[in-house]
Formats: sequence, C-alpha cells, structure tokens
Amino acid sequence: MMDEFASESDSDYTSYWRDWFISSRGNEYFCEIDEDYLTDRFNLTGLNTEVQYYQYALDLITDVFDLDCDDDMRETIEKSARHLYGLIHARYIVTTRGLSKMLDKYKKADFGKCPRVFCHSHPLLPMGQTDVPNQKPVKLYCVRCEDVYNPKSSRHAAIDGAYFGTSFHNIMFQVYPALVPPKSSERYIPRVYGFRVHAPAALIRWQNMQRTEMLRRLRKLEVESGFKNDNGEVDLDEEDDEDEDDLDAENDVLIEGTGMNVVG
Repeated sequence: MMDEFASESDSDYTSYWRDWFISSRGNEYFCEIDEDYLTDRFNLTGLNTEVQYYQYALDLITDVFDLDCDDDMRETIEKSARHLYGLIHARYIVTTRGLSKMLDKYKKADFGKCPRVFCHSHPLLPMGQTDVPNQKPVKLYCVRCEDVYNPKSSRHAAIDGAYFGTSFHNIMFQVYPALVPPKSSERYIPRVYGFRVHAPAALIRWQNMQRTEMLRRLRKLEVESGFKNDNGEVDLDEEDDEDEDDLDAENDVLIEGTGMNVVG
C-alpha cells in the first residue's frame, strides 16, 4: 500500500512539466515521454552539446529545477527545455513504448486526416524531412496515397520536423504492417458535360510536337527527313521561328499531362 502511494506521488511530481507541455495548444502532436526514459542518461547521449543550459533544461522537464533566477533566465531555460524535449521525443517515438503511444494518437486521428478526396479521410502521421533541428517544419504523411501535406494549423506548422525525424513514420508501418491500407485505384476522370475527355487527343498533340522537334533537328543536321504532310507530299516547309527553349517547355507540359516518359 505504501509502495503504491509513493509510486503515485512520484508520478504526479515528475510529470507536472510534461503534462503542462503536452496539454499546451500547438503541442498536440507530441506524446508524453516516460520518466524512466528521461532519467536514463544513455538515451540522452550527445544532446548536452545541442541544447543551451542542458542540465537546467533537463531538471525542468523532470521537475527537479530549483534554481532561483530572474524571469529572463527562466524564459531562456524554458525555451531550452522545450527544444530538449523535442529532441528526446524524436528518439523516444521509435522505441516500442513510444510507437505504442503514437499508434493510439494515430488511430484517433489526432494528427489530422488526408485532404485528398480519394483517401477518404485516412489518418495522417507527423514526419520530418530532416533530422537536423531548425531546418524544416513538420509535415504530415498519408500512407494510403504516400504523399506529404502541410498541417492545417499554423501552430502545428511551426513545430520543428526534427522532433519526429525522417524514420519514425516508416518504422511505424514496418512494426505495424496491418496499418498499411490497400492502395486506392480511384482516379479523377476529367469530363465535359458528362463526357470523358478523350485522352488520345493529348497524345496526338504530343506526337505532333515531337514530329516538329524531330524535323527541326534533322534540318539543323541537313538531313532529308522524308516526312510527309497531310497532302502526302514530302514536308519541305521552313522550320518554325519558335524558340527552342519554349518548345522544350511545351513538350515538358504535354509529357507531364500524358504521363509519358521520353528517352532521347
């Protein structure tokens, strides 16, 4: 009975700062880091060189901070504590316990839902585009369409992506493969008055552009093309005055629209 009471009081005492941090607006993406993980110095290896006032910040996170200082110093240590918590968080969420906590948040769609219509509001998962702090903000990853999105809230968009890292979302789906949904075969089909736009029309335009480009190259090399025009006659027209860069740009647009790749 006494052990149970001591355990509960320790938990209440040591989790005060973390409870405040997790419940603060804009920090909904973070999960609470276990006390055992925070007090194991092996898990914090190297972080002392990346955080200003490291020891004071760690003491604040674990609620043993008892330094009597002015407000400016306290604010600086508080900022360092938030940064330190984020760096530890990136390590913690790839552990078994951390993955489990993030899985619970993922299932409740705490990170938001995919804005793509054909993903049918599939839950998103936070991810970083770099493991280096202060480089890029956090993004949201959808495993159904395998695309990346910006957070809706500006508060979440300001979170450092390094606090989640580049590996977490991939590790999550490796550990829990059942979370990976089947890929959607639904695609938007453009229509005009209910009639589907004829895809070969774009292909024909692209082929014509390629034909014109080929003629230009052959003329430049003074090679007889043998191409015939619509009347069945050999095409001897002078090359167009269109600038080569503009022509290449139009080709790129047409190629992108048809989803075709050109080798040459």
